[in-house]
Amino acid sequence: MAAPAVEGAAVTALRAVLHRVRRSAESCGRRADDVRVVAVSKTKPVSLIQQIYDAGHRCFGENYAQELIDKAPQLPDDIEWHFIGHLQSNKVKPLLTAVPNLAMVEGVDNDKIANNLDRAVSGIRRQPLKVLVQVNTSGETSKSGVNPSNCVDLVKHVKLGCPNLEFSGLMTIGMPDYTSTPLNFQTLLNCRAEVCEALGISESQCELSMGMSGDFEQAIEMGSTNVRIGSIIFGPRDYSNKK
Repeated sequence: MAAPAVEGAAVTALRAVLHRVRRSAESCGRRADDVRVVAVSKTKPVSLIQQIYDAGHRCFGENYAQELIDKAPQLPDDIEWHFIGHLQSNKVKPLLTAVPNLAMVEGVDNDKIANNLDRAVSGIRRQPLKVLVQVNTSGETSKSGVNPSNCVDLVKHVKLGCPNLEFSGLMTIGMPDYTSTPLNFQTLLNCRAEVCEALGISESQCELSMGMSGDFEQAIEMGSTNVRIGSIIFGPRDYSNKK
């Protein structure tokens, strides 16, 4: 009897998040549909993801490649899956093969992973894969992501050297306690300005994925177009089955 209550709470929480996103966007003169909400479901069961799907949500994210490989085939194929964070090279081909509805990789942080993704996409002859370049804006050695000073070079490599990838923007993961907000966000904004100038594109052509459960409203106010919300929708994560 406990499971339905939890699932009902998740749907209620999703609706509350969407309301807060709409309010934050409108407060700074933006439209709510300018901001994509990625429901990050890592460590959560397929049954709970299905409940959120049944409530009308279609965009979900996972941080572990094997978890996404296991879950995606059990769920509707019109879900737009985002892989978030560092992707190991040996997981690239299995991920793309098992998840044909992978919509975006938020976590290209070096030339090697970009090249591996590009080759894998070509090998399975799917449509170009949207990618975001991950920038380490907090300076933490434990974080993946390109140094801000090298961001333009990596973006150029993706844009000009990886024809099977579609450069869509930049993403960052701030400090766990959010003490780096809004400094991280401002750094990503600066990176976007440099990228757009270097490539001769408009800022509207470069998404910003920043903001999570604890700071997504501030991220939206600073220009985020993609927020990654996990725990406040799905509840605390369960890592008991993770190595």
